[in-house]
Amino acid sequence: MKLPVLNIKGKDTGRQVTLDKSIFGVEAHNHSVYLAVKQFRANNRQGTSKSKERGEITGSTRKIKKQKGTGTARAGSIKNPLFRGGGRIFGPSPRNYNSKLNKKVKDLARFSALSDKANSKNLLVVEDFNFKNPKTKEYVNLLKNLGVVNEKTMLVLSENNKSIVLSARNLSKTNVVSSNEINVYNILDANKLIIVESALKNLKK
Repeated sequence: MKLPVLNIKGKDTGRQVTLDKSIFGVEAHNHSVYLAVKQFRANNRQGTSKSKERGEITGSTRKIKKQKGTGTARAGSIKNPLFRGGGRIFGPSPRNYNSKLNKKVKDLARFSALSDKANSKNLLVVEDFNFKNPKTKEYVNLLKNLGVVNEKTMLVLSENNKSIVLSARNLSKTNVVSSNEINVYNILDANKLIIVESALKNLKK
């Protein structure tokens, strides 16, 4: 598959790039994509939620009433989970949600997502560019020129560029990453994927 290379004004430069079939021509493997997204979302969980059980509640351990003869259920502590202010039964406790995934499965999922973007014509290739100073207005103009200003986009750079990252930071529908930071979740989350020309070479690595 060949795509035209656009400049930052959204015009065709007259050059074309051939997309690598091993990356952008992979048959979709939905289960691998599901596993990769599941792992990404799980690894982003903090796992810090915590509630106190009856042994952690501050309070007296005195038996609050006699065992028998009251006509009600027996109760041994004010910290009983059935009472107001008592501990919680089977409440959440800190845990680690991180999960592992084989590298080949992650690669297959990533290539499946990239192939889907290419096949659905939601992939744009832009020649390398840079901003002298971080300016959100310049980045908005770039999106307007490419015709994706109202779309949710992800820009893939060959390496981190502070000026471009800061220019896009205030835009809610825009994400800027380097080629070694892309993941399946962000690829699928974006309606349009914009890749700079030099980043295509790094994707193979």
